[in-house]
Amino acid sequence: MTKAICPGSFDPVTNGHLDVFARAAALFDEVTVAVLINSTKAGLFTVEKRMEMIREATAAYPNIKVDSFHGLLADYCKAEGVGAIVKGLRAVSDFDYELQMSQMNSQLGVETFFVATNPEYSFLSSSLIKEVAKYDGDVSQMVPANVNEALKAHFSGNLPA
Repeated sequence: MTKAICPGSFDPVTNGHLDVFARAAALFDEVTVAVLINSTKAGLFTVEKRMEMIREATAAYPNIKVDSFHGLLADYCKAEGVGAIVKGLRAVSDFDYELQMSQMNSQLGVETFFVATNPEYSFLSSSLIKEVAKYDGDVSQMVPANVNEALKAHFSGNLPA
């Protein structure tokens, strides 16, 4: 069985992320979307909430599972028997950073596969989504419906993240 991982903070997950997940799911037997636990960085949504939103958004893909991790990604991959990291690239600036990470992970025993982002989503980032949603901008075409609702609830003060 070929296993791959799509790691990230996904705060929140966007349609661009979902496109990469779906494409990875078509190539690998099992894909883990792994939410990074970063105790030094406060997210908009808790790790648990992010995982819940990703599970709902990827429910149509039986070979996608959602998990979280902290520490070295390569250690998580070894522990879980994952041989491939899948990363989406939006621009050359993404490549500069991701190439270094890929080379380090290769030295640690895990290969990285880059997926060029669908041009439809090349401008999307979680940071931009949060900024637009904060000021009541319409992000409904950029994120899954459940994420859109969670953003509205968060910024209206109706529900905790």
